[in-house]
Amino acid sequence: MADLLPPAPFERPKEVERLRAHKAISFDETPTEAESEAIRDTLGLRGLRKMRFQGTLSPIGKRGWLVEGQLGASITQECVVTLDPIKTRIDAQVSLRFLPESMIEDDTPEDVLEDDVEPLGEVIDLGQVAVEALMLAMPDYPRTETAEPVHITAEPEGAAPIKDEETKAFAGLAALRDKLGSSDGSP
Repeated sequence: MADLLPPAPFERPKEVERLRAHKAISFDETPTEAESEAIRDTLGLRGLRKMRFQGTLSPIGKRGWLVEGQLGASITQECVVTLDPIKTRIDAQVSLRFLPESMIEDDTPEDVLEDDVEPLGEVIDLGQVAVEALMLAMPDYPRTETAEPVHITAEPEGAAPIKDEETKAFAGLAALRDKLGSSDGSP
């Protein structure tokens, strides 16, 4: 099954079995040029420069691990309106806990689980953590400052434009009342 998945664009695996359970480890990870291109393509960016992820990997109790660090990168995206390039500097704090599945309650619904908890596997991939943090920190709908607001309507061709009054909840009932010729509700 793993052969069907595309390769991760930026891998920096730390084998959990080889980590010392009582000592924090510092890290400073920077993708190669080829990895930067792969990250750029994976995230649909026009450009990616100066990506760096540095911090510590620390033990939590006897079996968990905490990744804390600072992610920095300069990205170029397309404006969602004009398609012009937009450069953005990303500086994001990252804090992610890796816990054995037995320590994550099985009966807790997924929407209640904390966002900063991941199941602990055989490796903690700092590259994957960095790419996911970058993806979450990127603007979802980048727009240039000069982009005009876009107004979209969904009307069939040739239909009369809808007025705001017509869209109110009881506008249809008011029109029916007026059509019946009574404004006070009496017959």
